[in-house]
Amino acid sequence: MIYWDLFMGFLKVGCFSFGGAYGAIPLIRDVVLSYGWLSEETLTDMIAVSESTPGPIMVNLATYVGSSQAGFLGAAIATLVVALPAFLIILLVMALLKTALKNKYVQAVLRGLKPCIIGIILATGCTMALHYGVLPAFRESGDFRPLILTAVLALLYFGSRKVFKKGLSPIGLILLSACAGMMMYGIG
Repeated sequence: MIYWDLFMGFLKVGCFSFGGAYGAIPLIRDVVLSYGWLSEETLTDMIAVSESTPGPIMVNLATYVGSSQAGFLGAAIATLVVALPAFLIILLVMALLKTALKNKYVQAVLRGLKPCIIGIILATGCTMALHYGVLPAFRESGDFRPLILTAVLALLYFGSRKVFKKGLSPIGLILLSACAGMMMYGIG
């Protein structure tokens, strides 16, 4: 039963995730929480781990969830099925690429999807930053550190784009975040 649930849950994620991994996070969240595979807090932690490890977030999360629920076979099923729709779509697109991208309707759909994906990613990022980082820490102990850390990192990222005409690399931002977190919260 768990194998079937993993197959169907991650097939939904693979089929309906537009805009890349960040656009898929709300769908992954809904699927994982609806099946009760992870708690909200564990899922948030795994999103952070999946972002900082090599490979696509969607595949990393599917592998972790599958492994935590059904061992190696569960990890293999979840990983393969989450990537299968994209693989098949890419094969189809490559076969039809020359004509499809020139079609005005296809171009209109792609242009229409861009703002939607930006909104989904922005809403997910803001929700995660507020509900799982800044607000809980402030409510529990009046701790402003998550808010300060988020603001400093945002200023550094957008400031570097303004000054150098190029933002910090994702690797640099992850390393900077890790170092800043260790300095603010101590190593331990």
